[in-house]
Parts: sequence; C-alpha cells; structure tokens
Amino acid sequence: MDKYIYDDKNGMWYELQGDYYIPCLILPTEKEQPIGLWGQRHLRYLKEYHRNTYTTLLTSGRLNTYLADIDRQAQERFEILTEQMKQAQGITEQLKVENTLEWVGRMNNIRACAMEVVNEENIYN
Repeated sequence: MDKYIYDDKNGMWYELQGDYYIPCLILPTEKEQPIGLWGQRHLRYLKEYHRNTYTTLLTSGRLNTYLADIDRQAQERFEILTEQMKQAQGITEQLKVENTLEWVGRMNNIRACAMEVVNEENIYN
C-alpha cells in the first residue's frame, strides 16, 4: 500500500497510519507575534469558557494575531487609565520626591484599580 494517496473527489492527500489513511491536515501559517500578560490571560479565558471561539481562531490560523491585538489594546487602556487616575488623584513627581512611601502605596492602588477595569473590559468579556 502507498504511504500517501490523493483523492480527486475531495482534493485531499491522505497518509497511511497503521491500517488506515488519515487526512493530511496542516494549519495555516501565521506570523508569530509576542503575547504579553493580557494576551495570555485572554487565551486562558478562551480555553476555559469559550472553547468554540478558541478552536475557530486556532484552526483558521488567526489566534496569535488576535491575542497580540487584545494584548496591545489592553496595555494601551491600562496605561491611559493609570495616567488619568494619577491626574485625578493629584499624584505628581513632587509627591514621589517628598514622600516616596505614600507615592508607592497610591500608585499600587491605582495600578490595581486599572488592572481590574482592563480585566473586566478587555480580557474577561
């Protein structure tokens, strides 16, 4: 028996695996892009709660691009929110120089709040 056969009826190649011919399926190639914290969180969310969307993106070859885009949007939103909250609360470089401990505490609080907003709006929706 041949190792590979081509079926004209459906236009597919098949490979012999043991006693059976299995279709030779290859995922479309996509440009690898780095996925950051936000993209990894969204990937985990898709795998756990939206299996169909995850599978569709994976098999169509668009998963990496999609996650990179989500990661970029979430990072931009996080930076904008952090800056807006700093201005609203009057946190300045002057405070950083005068009272570093208070500045660190307030900035940690702002980052935690901004992270919650980004998670709710971009990651877990």
